[in-house]
Amino acid sequence: MKVTLSVIKADIGSIGGHIRPSAKLLATVRAKVADLGKGLLIDTYVGYTGDDVAILMSHAGGTGNERVHKLAWDAFIAGTATAKSEGLYGAGQDLLKDSFSGNVKGMGPAVAEMEFEERPNEPFVLFAADKTDPGAYNLPSYLAFADPMVSSGLILSPKVGKGFTFRIMDVANTDGDKVIDLSAPEDLYDIAALLRDQERFVVESIRSRATGEISAVVSTTRLHNIAGKYTGKDDPVMLVRTQGNFPATGEVLAPYTIGHFVAGFMRGSHHGALMPVPRNTGTSFFDGPPIVSALAFCVKEGRFTEPADAFDHPYWEYVRGRVSAKSEELRRQGFFGPAMLPYSELEYGGIVDRLKAMEPKFHLLEEKRTVKA
Repeated sequence: MKVTLSVIKADIGSIGGHIRPSAKLLATVRAKVADLGKGLLIDTYVGYTGDDVAILMSHAGGTGNERVHKLAWDAFIAGTATAKSEGLYGAGQDLLKDSFSGNVKGMGPAVAEMEFEERPNEPFVLFAADKTDPGAYNLPSYLAFADPMVSSGLILSPKVGKGFTFRIMDVANTDGDKVIDLSAPEDLYDIAALLRDQERFVVESIRSRATGEISAVVSTTRLHNIAGKYTGKDDPVMLVRTQGNFPATGEVLAPYTIGHFVAGFMRGSHHGALMPVPRNTGTSFFDGPPIVSALAFCVKEGRFTEPADAFDHPYWEYVRGRVSAKSEELRRQGFFGPAMLPYSELEYGGIVDRLKAMEPKFHLLEEKRTVKA
């Protein structure tokens, strides 16, 4: 059976600032999805990571389906109304357009979709991150799909060993989706050269070179490219098919033990270690830390199993302790140096106005006169 997986995620209101959505808001979104999804969706799952609500849907309508996107948009609009009635902070924050225009891409919510022919057993993982941007998935994707030091299937499995093609997007380009296709292992150094710059170049999708099948898709929306100002971090989602011709689920999860530094934290303006957390985890310290959840499913004829919470395991408690220590050390630097994002990523914040106001006050010192002997 050919099935489409769509996950659409947005911040539409939160308790106590940027903590987590309310139970009533979540109930509203779930009810709206259940009502509007009749006859359109095969199955759904609604959950949250940080202060963002994610709607996972299976259907037969293909990617970019207007009815599916409109359903998610209407569910978020209904949730926003509930958020406003409860006085939640940031009600409708990620809904950056006034009305639906056929597709939620470019309207604020994060979107990741893939269409494929189901295998006899079809496992996949839904990753959802908060207080960070799409580049947060660059390093884990590189390690899971291109580095045999992490993904042993690259040398142990004949089909996995044929490698993968990365489609990488230049998210700084606002005139359209500007992408490049590079294959590992031949283009490994070129892939690394791009993915190291996680604020500009991000993984858009990954395909198997053995079969051409889609394996991973990432939401690539940059909110400040839509709004023209800082509106919050992009809080990306990623879908990854696993096992068989793809890396094993454990190989896809392994890179998250690093707690690599990503953009995020307070006002989306700092660096912090990405923490793997159980599902339905809110944020706390310094409007953070940057977090990611991982829910593993199997899908059969479009029907989901219950999710297995991949990061809700004793091993990840050890990882979370190490990641907290990394972030704490960097946070002690406050605004100084690499603790805060570079100017290019702060250009939509108040610091730009502050710097512009100081510009006329700069002056050249009188040149030193040459003293003749």
